[in-house]
Amino acid sequence: MTETAGSVMLARSAMGRAGPEPQRPPGRPVRGTRRVSAALAGLAASARHELLTFDDPTASVSRAIPEPFLELAGACMRAAAERAGEVRRIVPRHAVPHVAGAVRVPGRARVADSIPFKMILVDRTVAAVPLDLELHYNGLLLIRDPVVVQALVRAHHTAWDTSQELVGLTPPSPDLPPQLRPVLEALLAGLTDETAATRLGISPRTYSRRVGELMSALGTTSRFRAGAEAARRGWV
Repeated sequence: MTETAGSVMLARSAMGRAGPEPQRPPGRPVRGTRRVSAALAGLAASARHELLTFDDPTASVSRAIPEPFLELAGACMRAAAERAGEVRRIVPRHAVPHVAGAVRVPGRARVADSIPFKMILVDRTVAAVPLDLELHYNGLLLIRDPVVVQALVRAHHTAWDTSQELVGLTPPSPDLPPQLRPVLEALLAGLTDETAATRLGISPRTYSRRVGELMSALGTTSRFRAGAEAARRGWV
């Protein structure tokens, strides 16, 4: 009995010396354009060894996202890719035309049928995932918990192993699809979405979707650049 009591006291003493188990750093939500921009810039500046991403460049198409933010996000992505020694980017298949026509990001890229969410993961130490899983502009979660980060790394590696190399993929025909011709003309005329939808006899939702298809075909997320790109391709 005395021996048992002594063992219990020794165990309690050892636990007291060890102290409570240290907590892993939690994820930190970031909201607001300025804070999100600063967070993306910080991620780009911290990249040293590896950059892993799930990226859908078409997610922002037809969304009311300021052009300066899109340009900053693109610049941060390119800066991080240039700093990192290893870059692996996975994009969904429907985004291939946009990726093919966009400014080339250093590193390797592969195509999957779909991606689970957007993600930026730097040096296997910190990840940024959109709060809505689609757009960093709407807020993001900075994750530093080692277990969660490693789980995201594993998810990316699994997707990478089952994806197809982007190099050599043939994008869809460069010709403008007939159903998008009226949409392009409406954009060039400066019509509002509501007015254009009414003139074309379609719902605002259908018109918005076709604008997104047009932006994807042009390889841009900017309506301001759509005209210039359409002219470069001989579509106007």
